[in-house]
Amino acid sequence: MPKRIKKQLAETLPLVAIELGSNSVRAMAAEKVGTDMLHVLGYEESRRHRCVDRGIVVQTSDAGYMINSVLKLLANRINVEELPAAFVLLGGASMQVVPVQSKRDFIRKHDITNSVLDSMEDECRKKIEDRYPGVAVLDLIPAYFVVDGQEQEDIPTSNQRAILLEAHYIAFVGKRELKDKVEAGFDRASKSIEQTFIRPDALLSAFAFEDSSVLNDGCAVLDMGAETTTLSIYKGTQYITMKVLAEGGNKLTQALMDHNLSPEKAERMKVQFGTAAPEYVEKNFTMQVPLANGDTWKTTSTEVAEILKPVLDTMLDPLMNMLNEYSTRIRCLYITGGASMLAGMADYLSDKTSIKVLYGSHAGLLDRKTPDEYCSPAYASLVGALILGSDYRDAHPGKLIAPPKIRRVDQLEQKVFEFFTEQ
Repeated sequence: MPKRIKKQLAETLPLVAIELGSNSVRAMAAEKVGTDMLHVLGYEESRRHRCVDRGIVVQTSDAGYMINSVLKLLANRINVEELPAAFVLLGGASMQVVPVQSKRDFIRKHDITNSVLDSMEDECRKKIEDRYPGVAVLDLIPAYFVVDGQEQEDIPTSNQRAILLEAHYIAFVGKRELKDKVEAGFDRASKSIEQTFIRPDALLSAFAFEDSSVLNDGCAVLDMGAETTTLSIYKGTQYITMKVLAEGGNKLTQALMDHNLSPEKAERMKVQFGTAAPEYVEKNFTMQVPLANGDTWKTTSTEVAEILKPVLDTMLDPLMNMLNEYSTRIRCLYITGGASMLAGMADYLSDKTSIKVLYGSHAGLLDRKTPDEYCSPAYASLVGALILGSDYRDAHPGKLIAPPKIRRVDQLEQKVFEFFTEQ
């Protein structure tokens, strides 16, 4: 007789967020300890395979192995038997923002129930996906509602009634293969996706907590990853615009590799001695670096910055020009992501815009018992996803989670995979 899969209430499980990045699969677990307050239970990552390219899963089998592996490690770290599901962060170079709306005419006064709102969301998703078959809605974020001619930003509650109801959303769309391959990876790992969130929304949720007034005043988030750079501009409850470039910190590493450095030495030089521009170099170190061809490259911190600056200019100037078009409508620019930690980056960006530049911080979302290391920008997207996940559970009480049926062939593949990769 096949083993019966045990279902669990979502609220009995730790909050778990997972992100499939270009260099790793990362997962974080936390518990809610107050309103918009988390205690991080643990973090794990897997770097065994490069299974993601600019946000798109390349090999679903590798992704499945890594998802399964990182969730096993995380379960062991936080001393639970299993983590059957996770909230998933999505992003990538194909992502765009599209406004979409749905209307209901009830003829007479009608309760605005969750089922009504869910049906309007489903209609909006279907509108986009029917019109563009190769596109999937990655996330649908409420912008505003119109209840009998009265506009409101808050989601209508069950004690509200209306004859005419409009729901306006911001849809984050991307290539259908992005969503399909992520789902296939989780299926191969025999894990469930509790809900998906898009990375820009997770980052905004993490940073806006520090000063909630920026939501009304307007802000932008520049997320500088290894292979993509995303600028999102936000005001009130709406995304004004968003642009994703298929370039990131790896382009800076490549500029140093062009001087005959190995990938490892180029990355280390960028992190340890790189600066966004020569004028921001605090101490001009002289270094002798062994090259891949056996020669030695004698250089300085200033010369390294002179190599990196034109690459940054080419990559970021189009985004900064777009940002400056909205300079009178927003208050600040948050920067985050691994490439944002390059020395002098905040000063470099400040010289290109009149908007105040800040490193995004999510420290106010973590309780005092959480280790300080988790306040690093490297964890901002995961923390933001956990906050969104907590809100999602509050809005969907009593939801049951059951992992997909375990595929026996995958268990055998997993054992073979682990045997060879551990050699």
